Amino acid sequence: MRAAPRVRALVLALLLPLVPATAHAVDIGIAGFGGTSIPIVQEDVKTGGTYGVRVPVSIIPLVSVEPFFASSNLSDGEETLGGVTYTRDGFQNSTFGVNAMLGSLANAPGIKFYPYLGIASTKLTRSGSDDIKEVSYNFGLGAGLGFKRVALHGRAELNMVKTDLTSRKFANLTLGLSYDLFKKL
Repeated sequence: MRAAPRVRALVLALLLPLVPATAHAVDIGIAGFGGTSIPIVQEDVKTGGTYGVRVPVSIIPLVSVEPFFASSNLSDGEETLGGVTYTRDGFQNSTFGVNAMLGSLANAPGIKFYPYLGIASTKLTRSGSDDIKEVSYNFGLGAGLGFKRVALHGRAELNMVKTDLTSRKFANLTLGLSYDLFKKL
């Protein structure tokens, strides 16, 4: 919970350059995505679906930022304590943050590859446990097939949520579709 103001400040700092930039030469789009979220080295939750929305903004040809919201529904897992196996409810994972990437798919027909990294505020909830509200980090590689105003995206990323003494890690594989709302003049 204590990290949330820092995440909001970071997101604001990353978005502030967009205010004057919107008066000229930026591309702004909207993208929806869905896929799978795979817990890494966690037996108490299993693979589940993930979906969300992104707002890609191309600031300059080599740098884009992307505010996003994502949600995952992880399946129930089993945990063995003292020789007894228990079934634990899966997590509901809600994330709001921003990614920064090299390159842009706006105005870019053809196939493009792009690395990205991000920071977010994440909330993991499940019945029978306290909510985890912490900072998360992600990085990955995306590939897109762009047309005039529409692009198809595929991404593979590693998402790490800081917890008290350790972290929870997830591999996310997604497919999405984006549409350019505003294009450079």
